[in-house]
This record gives sequence, C-alpha cells and structure tokens, in this order.
Amino acid sequence: MNKSEIRKQETKKRKELSPEQAYELSEKLLEQFTTLDLSAVKTLHIFLPIVEKNEPDTFLFIEWLKKHHPQLNIIVPRADFKTSLMTHHHYKGEQELLKSSFNILEPVNEEEYTGDIDLVIVPLLAFDDRGYRVGYGKGFYDRFLEGRGTLKVGLSFFKSVGIIDDTHENDIRLDLCITPDQVIYFKD
Repeated sequence: MNKSEIRKQETKKRKELSPEQAYELSEKLLEQFTTLDLSAVKTLHIFLPIVEKNEPDTFLFIEWLKKHHPQLNIIVPRADFKTSLMTHHHYKGEQELLKSSFNILEPVNEEEYTGDIDLVIVPLLAFDDRGYRVGYGKGFYDRFLEGRGTLKVGLSFFKSVGIIDDTHENDIRLDLCITPDQVIYFKD
C-alpha cells in the first residue's frame, strides 16, 4: 500500500477508538516504554498529543519520566506551518502550553533549545516492517531528524502495515517502534 492509502486507513482506525480505548492503549504503550534503557539519555524530545486525532497520550510518558528520570531534559516541539519546520523548547508543564491555530498544544516559552537530543519520540499514523513511518504528510519530523544521530522511537497503537510501497530517500527510518504489545527494533 502507498502512504496515501495507509494514511486514510489508519486515520479511520484511530477515529474509531473511543477516548477510553485510546487511553488504555496509551497506558500499554507507556508500559512498553518503561522497559527501555534510558541510562545514557540526557535529553529527550517528545511530541504533544492532538487529542482530536486520538494520538497516544504522551503526557503519561512525560509524567512517568519526571517521576522516574527527573534529571532528564524534556524537549517539546512547536511547528511552523509556513516553513514546515519545527523549533524545540524545554517542557515547563501543561500550564506553559497553548493550542495553536492547528489545534496542537505548543510551548509558549520563546527560548529555543538548540543542543543535542539523545532520543526522539516520533508521532506516526503507521509504520512498516523496515521502520519507515507514515505521518500526516507534512514532513516536519523527516526534516527535523535528517542528519541527526539520535535514537528515533515511534509510538503506534497498531501493528506494522507490512511494507510502505512509496518510501523515498528523504524518509527517515525509526530505530524502534513501541506498540501496546511489544518493542520492535529495526536492523539496517
């Protein structure tokens, strides 16, 4: 299947989840995430969920990280839809977030983080057996991750879609993907 077909199929599957189901799946994702060795991670970048799109509740991850890894530097993105680029900012709590015109929670602090990032939790609609992903089609994360030697971790409520037929050279592969039932590592 190609990305467009996968995007339609997976968006429909996600929309069919009740808020309770999405929350339960998010808890299972967190359970799998807690098995990762984060001892070498100093800075972690995590997307903030778009509730209306039934995305995984990454606030569960943030709260767990703050409790179990308080030394971690947590970074969240702000998207610029004119340039399709993101800036990155220290997470200072939910009270420091506002919804953008695209209904995305974003940090209000203007100070941009430009340092190293050890691990990026990447949003996706679907992933394939090789570690390629389908997002919303704007390429924000492919541009952000290009040339970065960071660990790229996807979060998916659902299993792999097999093989995405229309990947191209600018698509960035995940290193691993977390599903409610397992952590899948991708080899080169």
